[in-house]
Amino acid sequence: MTNIIALVDGSTYSESVCDHAAWLAERLEASIEITHVLGRRHTESTPQNLSGNITLGARSSLLAELTALDEQRNKLAQKRARAILDDAKALIDSKGSATITTTLRIEDIVDTVTNSKADIVLLGKRGEAADFAKLHLGSNLERIARASHQPLFVASRAFRPIKRFLIAYDGGTSSLKAVDYVARSPLFRGLDCTLLTVGVLSPEAQKQQDDALAILAAGGIKAHADIVPGQADTVISNIVDSESIDLLVMGAYGHSRIRTLIIGSTTSTMLRLCKIPVMMFR
Repeated sequence: MTNIIALVDGSTYSESVCDHAAWLAERLEASIEITHVLGRRHTESTPQNLSGNITLGARSSLLAELTALDEQRNKLAQKRARAILDDAKALIDSKGSATITTTLRIEDIVDTVTNSKADIVLLGKRGEAADFAKLHLGSNLERIARASHQPLFVASRAFRPIKRFLIAYDGGTSSLKAVDYVARSPLFRGLDCTLLTVGVLSPEAQKQQDDALAILAAGGIKAHADIVPGQADTVISNIVDSESIDLLVMGAYGHSRIRTLIIGSTTSTMLRLCKIPVMMFR
């Protein structure tokens, strides 16, 4: 059975993550592991020495109070985490009959993802109006995307029924992996597919796209294909808007980190520009 790990953090995106998890589970007949991650900084009692030049006895008393305060804060953090998990489970239960488990982990969130045996990783996408200070998953989205070897499904701020999807295809390894997954997975059966290549029309580009179309056709996916010149992020976001695309499928972080630091990343830009969920492959 396919297994989905759905990462919830109590932010404004958690409800959308649950809605998308229910949709994925229904189409894939998958189980769902709802996971909340508390970083070790939330659970380790390491009070600073704030006592300055006060006497030894007063300093010891202060440190004892700080330790007790940390312990209370840790207990509250774990209690809140359990409440987040319970609420998420109840929400998904109300939308379907998937097998659901809940897990609280105390570790770095990237370790959670890389050690997971799940087939799909699902988490929320940070938006302009998101609570930046509290959105732990959003602040780690790029780290997770670079580390995950599973398909990564990044939920938009709000769920809407998914009927049309677009594959951003450049002929590279990660985008070819995306095409192969679409062709093989029941997730995309019956949905309207567009295969888009951004670049100059050339015999090589046409052949790459024809090969991708053949893979999709072999899996029962009939796609509308197009090659459009221009800047990738601008062209893709414009077509997503103009053609009412509900889901973007693309390869993730195809360039080196050094190149990304210099010229930016199409992946990061697409996550920022597109107000729809994005499914990414490395």
